[in-house]
Formats: sequence, C-alpha cells, structure tokens
Amino acid sequence: MAGFDSDLDLSGVDASPAETAELQRMLAVEQQKAQFTAQVHKFMDVCWDKCVDRPSTKLDSRTEGCLVNCVERFIDTTLSITNRFSQMVQKGT
Repeated sequence: MAGFDSDLDLSGVDASPAETAELQRMLAVEQQKAQFTAQVHKFMDVCWDKCVDRPSTKLDSRTEGCLVNCVERFIDTTLSITNRFSQMVQKGT
C-alpha cells in the first residue's frame, strides 16, 4: 500500500518551524489512518473468504460466529506482532 511520506522535505516551504512540525504531525496522523483502513480491509477480506460460503440477505449463526472469531484472532495476532516489534525496538535489537 502506498502511504504518505512522513519524512517529507518541507525546507522549501515558507513556514515557521512550529507550522512545519504541525504539518508533519498531521501527515503522520493521516498515514496512521490510511494504515488502519488498509488493515481493516485486509482482515475483512481474509475473514470473508474464510467464513462466508455463499452470500445471502442474513448471516446464519455459524457464519457470524466464524466472522467474529476470525476478526478477534486477526486483531490478537496483529497486536501480538506489534508488541513484539515494540519490545525489540526498545531493546535495540
């Protein structure tokens, strides 16, 4: 996925250091939003393919349970990986 360049060179922009810092902060927030949206779409696709045999107007209890479980496991896994990387960065590995 293409994201925003949070290291954007703003040296040619006629802005104060505070304005430049605010713009960089806003770009980082937008990049986080885009990453979150991409992640949501990814687990929706994975869980839909795994759980939905045939689309209908209503979810049966088996399909609903599968979707809930799939999304929860996907979130648990993502958080676990994120926490592990965070620990590695803090240790300087």
